[in-house]
Amino acid sequence: MKAYMDRWKAVAEIEHQEAVSASIDLRWQQLNAVVGLALGLGILASDPSEQDGYLRWGKLRNTAVGNYPKP
Repeated sequence: MKAYMDRWKAVAEIEHQEAVSASIDLRWQQLNAVVGLALGLGILASDPSEQDGYLRWGKLRNTAVGNYPKP
């Protein structure tokens, strides 16, 4: 039982290290995937009043990673 628990602790540590070292692009993709899945399953209803917030976050993200929109 101890060996089993030790293996899962090792897995948890690796997952933690991967999460800590994940890039902003990867985290953004993961967030978009989760939100898309929730919307597709009907768990999360899109609220039109949140659109401005999403647009602002998108602009901030693009500025942070250097993906400036083309004029």
